[in-house]
Amino acid sequence: MSITAPAPVPVTRRTLAPDLARGLMLLLIAVAHAHMYLSGHDVGFRGYSLEGALIDRLVAGVQILLVDGRALPMFAALLGYGLVQLANRQLATGRDWPQVRRVLRRRSLWLLAFGFCHALLLFFGDILGAYGLIGLLFIGFLRREDRALLRVAAIGLILHVVVVAGLGFLTISAPKGDTPAAMADPVEALMMRLIGWSGMTPTFFLVSAVSAFMVGIWAARRRMLEDPVAHRALLSRTAVAGAGIALAGGLPLMLIDTRIWTASDAVSVSAYALHSVSGVAGGLAYAAIIGLVAGRARHGHHGPVTRALAACGQWSLTCYLLQSVVFVALFAPYLGGLGTRVGDASASGIAVVTWLATVALAAWLAPRGRRGPAEALLRRLTYGHR
Repeated sequence: MSITAPAPVPVTRRTLAPDLARGLMLLLIAVAHAHMYLSGHDVGFRGYSLEGALIDRLVAGVQILLVDGRALPMFAALLGYGLVQLANRQLATGRDWPQVRRVLRRRSLWLLAFGFCHALLLFFGDILGAYGLIGLLFIGFLRREDRALLRVAAIGLILHVVVVAGLGFLTISAPKGDTPAAMADPVEALMMRLIGWSGMTPTFFLVSAVSAFMVGIWAARRRMLEDPVAHRALLSRTAVAGAGIALAGGLPLMLIDTRIWTASDAVSVSAYALHSVSGVAGGLAYAAIIGLVAGRARHGHHGPVTRALAACGQWSLTCYLLQSVVFVALFAPYLGGLGTRVGDASASGIAVVTWLATVALAAWLAPRGRRGPAEALLRRLTYGHR
């Protein structure tokens, strides 16, 4: 069934802050994921080697504090924000809410399918499936009152702690086995990726993203990123408080996973849960900081770096998938084989270079009116025609 699609928003009329946030957060996604492709060593709660050199432990410590568990809720908040914007554009064309809801659910279903394919072919830690699942389950909250949003966000935080604590104890007690990244047989690795994704998506990833998703809807109703100047005070408070909570909440696990502090199992799991739930505050802080930065930029007079990062944000789905393509090509035992020969620091260096390459690609093509291939496909599947 075809659905009449509204014209894409021209690049010059797009809101800077969400695109800038997505472009920058893809850097955090890249460095958070690259070390997950490594194998051949014992790892801590966040997947970093417990046997690495000093530089590897230093990089792991910085990423545990500033990156891990912070980018996922950031993208979840942007998902909620973006769905409100998309719904508003649909409603402005004269459609009623049932028609708009049908479009958003169809888009979410295809996003879930994208996540399935991503996990099947490339990476078990896919987050697209969780975001598609959130859209399917919670799209009705775009029409609910603020109180309902905040109530679900609070419940989500409680469930987050419970689920993460359970996973933490499971991590300690479960026998150690090969991860998909360590498997030389591509078919066996494919099956293990799919099994891992099928279990993690409706539990850890979904629960981790719900609270930030609700806050994103709440913020979009107030147009906080479209008009960050008018909301500077609230954005500033969110940035300061969120960053403080994320740093304080991440410090215990950073000390444990880098082996600076040897703690009991109960304390370690508690630190893991605290790190994860405080990441919601960190993700919102990053969004607020980027909103403040965007508010200082004059409309239409952005520098080349800002334009390049915003272009990457416009191509965020394509760039996200390209990262996994590069990582599999370089790290998988049945391809490049670097996964057993480099440490966490080298993996993060490769991640940064990969991200820079995607930024350059998007900056080259997006200003010419080219949509990212993944974005164009998702749009076509959602509406049924161009």
